[in-house]
Amino acid sequence: MLNAAQIEAAAKRLDQAETSLLQTELMSVTYPDMTMEDAYAIQYGWVDQKIARGRKVIGHKIGLTSRAMQQALNIDIPDSGILFDDMLFENGATIPQGRFIQPRIEAEIAFVMKQDLSGDNLTVADVLDATDYIAPSLEILDTRIFRKCPTTGVQRIVFDTISDNAANAGIVLGSGKANPRDVDMRWLGAILSVNGNVESTGLGAAVLNDPALSVLWLAQRLAQYNDTIRAGEIILSGSFIAPIETKSGDHFNADFGDFGSVDLHFE
Repeated sequence: MLNAAQIEAAAKRLDQAETSLLQTELMSVTYPDMTMEDAYAIQYGWVDQKIARGRKVIGHKIGLTSRAMQQALNIDIPDSGILFDDMLFENGATIPQGRFIQPRIEAEIAFVMKQDLSGDNLTVADVLDATDYIAPSLEILDTRIFRKCPTTGVQRIVFDTISDNAANAGIVLGSGKANPRDVDMRWLGAILSVNGNVESTGLGAAVLNDPALSVLWLAQRLAQYNDTIRAGEIILSGSFIAPIETKSGDHFNADFGDFGSVDLHFE
């Protein structure tokens, strides 16, 4: 287990990397004996720094919800991170150059909550009852930690991703809304195009077989730390496509059919 000084130092490194747009060394290289608990402690330490500067928490993101991504990182559970107010962009927004380091895009279903959701004995029905509506969304990922150590070639592992706020950087909500009880979210999906060319497609079933199960997992995980999903928060349930790299000038469109669409442009 890392001590308090190590956790604080790691959180400061992440904060500096984000501010300077210069990536920092893998946490798993600096602290080879770190655990998943250490990784979340670093994440929370960084979150505390942001809150101290006036940032507001607006929700959570859930990652590593597909079998393919879990197998790539040799784990069998999702991870999670915190959404802040400065991460929320309007549908159709233009992202200025220099805002992110290595942005990538994922498509997913967002849950907007109307009630608190807490406890370790919850069911999917509880998730649906606590949800105001679901909306189409794009998530912007970024990596404040190297994906691969430039000196040793060592690849990042899940502890690095968790420390890095689950690689969370931005969110765009579409204008569409739906009652989660009125749709089969397993069959709710999107066609993601870049500059008019279809790059990826996916269905909600890729997210733990049901995006609501992803939100249930988060609520149960938070309950272990006496925390909760709160009314008004946005929950990104997990991507059903692989992350897509961005470059200057790219325009992204996620077509969710009758559910709506989401657009995003990179300057």
